Amino acid sequence: MHHKTKPDARTLLSWYDRHHRELPWRISPHASKQGVTPDPYHIWMSEVMLQQTTVAAVKAYFAKFIERWPTVTDLAEAPSEDVMAAWAGLGYYARARNLKKCAEAVAFQHAGVFPDTEEGLRALPGIGDYTSAAVAAIAFNRPSAVMDGNVERVISRLFAIDAPLPGSKPQMKAKVAELTPTDRPGDFAQAMMDLGATICTPKRPACALCPFNDACMALASDEPERFPVKAAKKAKPVRLGAAFIAVDRDGRLLLRKRAESGLLGGMTEVPTTDWTSRQDGETGTDAAPFPADWQPAGAISHVFTHFELRLSIFRAGPINLPAGDHGFWVPVVELDGEALPTVMKKAIVAAIPTAFPTSKG
Repeated sequence: MHHKTKPDARTLLSWYDRHHRELPWRISPHASKQGVTPDPYHIWMSEVMLQQTTVAAVKAYFAKFIERWPTVTDLAEAPSEDVMAAWAGLGYYARARNLKKCAEAVAFQHAGVFPDTEEGLRALPGIGDYTSAAVAAIAFNRPSAVMDGNVERVISRLFAIDAPLPGSKPQMKAKVAELTPTDRPGDFAQAMMDLGATICTPKRPACALCPFNDACMALASDEPERFPVKAAKKAKPVRLGAAFIAVDRDGRLLLRKRAESGLLGGMTEVPTTDWTSRQDGETGTDAAPFPADWQPAGAISHVFTHFELRLSIFRAGPINLPAGDHGFWVPVVELDGEALPTVMKKAIVAAIPTAFPTSKG
C-alpha cells in the first residue's frame, strides 16, 4: 500500500469555507471571520433536536421554537404542555422534557447565560458528552472533540477502524481529538459533520470530491462502504396492543395524558391497552376503557428504536359520556394543537381518516 499523507484539519477547513451547508442555527464561516458569534441558545436547541433526527426534519421545528420562544428564558417560562405539543412528531420525547429542564436551569440558575465550557454544560440537565462537546466547540470555539454519527463514519474510514461500534467509540474519539485544531474548532466540528452528511455518505460516498481522499486508508484499500463496522443487530421484537378512538356527539375525541416517565412520557394519547417495549397489551375490546359499541377500524404499525408496535384500532361513537375519569375531550378539528406522537396520529387516522388535514406528520 502506498504511503498516505496525514489528514490535516486545514485541508478540511478550506473545503468547508467553500462547501458548508447553510443551516438556520449556523453562522457561516465568512460571517464568523467577521467576528459574528453563534447564539448558544440556537446551537444548543439545534443539537438537542438533531439527536437521532435528520436536518430536514429539524429545520421546521427549530424555526417554530425560536419564533415562539426567542430566548432561553422564554422557553424556561413556557408551560410544559405547550413545549410538548410543539415537539409532537419529532420523537424521542425525553429530549423535550430535558430541553425544558435545561432551559429552566440556564434561566434561573445561570441568569439566562449558557456555561461556556464542556464541564459547565455537562452539568446541565439532559446534556451528555456529545451535546456538551458540540455546544462548547460551535458556540464557544472551545477545542472539544465532537463526534456524531457522521463524524464516526468519516473517522472510521479515514483510519480504517475495523473494531465494531459501539466498542470502538473511545478509539474514534481520540482520533477526532488529535485532528481538532486549536483555532476554529467549531468550524472544524461542523465541517466534519457536513463532510459525513454530503460526501462521506453511508452508501456510495463521493470520494473523488473529498478533501481527505489522499489521506483515507479505507479509500486506499478500496472499500469505504465497509466502514463503520457495526456489531450485528438483533431482530426487533413485535409488541401487540389495542387503541380506542371514542368520539362524542359534538365531534370531540377522548384523549388522555401518559405518565411523565417512560416511553412517550408526558405526551397525549388515545386510550390504549398496557403494552410496553417488553410486553404485549390486550388486543381486544375486553380491555376497552369503558363499555361501548366498539367497532374494529383496522390496525397500524409503528417502529420504535427497540421494538415494533402493532395496534388493533377500535372506534365507538357518537357516544355520550362525561370524560372525568377517562381523560379529556378535544374537538377532532383541533387535534393539531395537542402533544400527539406520530403513533397516536396513525391510530386516530385509521378510525377518522380526515383527522389531520394540514399535518404532514
